[in-house]
Amino acid sequence: MSYPMIDLESLAIVFLLCIVLAILSYQFGLLTASGAVSSFAVGMIIGGLGSIGWLVTLIVFTFMGFFVTKFRFQLKEKRGLQEGKKGERTYRNVLANGLIPTIVAVLAFTLGEQDAELAGLAFISAISVAASDTAASELGVLSPKAYLITTGRRVPPGTDGGVSALGTASCILAAAVASLTGWIIIFPHNILDPLLLIPVTMGVTGCMIDSVIGATLERRGYVTKLGNNMISMAIGALLAAIIYLALV
Repeated sequence: MSYPMIDLESLAIVFLLCIVLAILSYQFGLLTASGAVSSFAVGMIIGGLGSIGWLVTLIVFTFMGFFVTKFRFQLKEKRGLQEGKKGERTYRNVLANGLIPTIVAVLAFTLGEQDAELAGLAFISAISVAASDTAASELGVLSPKAYLITTGRRVPPGTDGGVSALGTASCILAAAVASLTGWIIIFPHNILDPLLLIPVTMGVTGCMIDSVIGATLERRGYVTKLGNNMISMAIGALLAAIIYLALV
């Protein structure tokens, strides 16, 4: 059985990108030491087995996440709703958002399908879920009114499973931006393809699934917040693949 070859020149570029970004992220307090090491490993696998385009898409999402995390950070900190002490992310956060895209990259490489439209679509959909959930969580907590997604009962902002108008709007916008960005990077010659609607829809759907799990399983302690993230991303990527196969 033959396996696809890894382009050493591309791998060298991926290595330089990953090492520079990991160091800068640590120096600027965006990632802890464990987070920086984990981000380097995730980036190397995705960029080396997927493509540089996949890595760039991941990088764009990462900086989107840093931006919404730092947005009005003092208010979040005052309310005790900030991520980490100063918004920094640990290896747990990196793996929660990076494990599913990494699995997609490994599977695509193993099957020799890393350049296939299906693989790219599943990857973008996973990133879209992560982007929409991060934006909804980080910006939604700024809303004065939040409601439990399963009952509609008003809850304090930041409650597991709580949704708000601001958070929902942020979720939709982030899904659209992440999907369009990933599509342009990975499929530059097919930008106007209506299939772009799949990752956008999966981003919003995955975010809502995350909220439902948060209001049920997470609130009862059956899953952690980071486990919830991975489950919703996996569902988003899997549903995207199923829809794609049903349409083509």
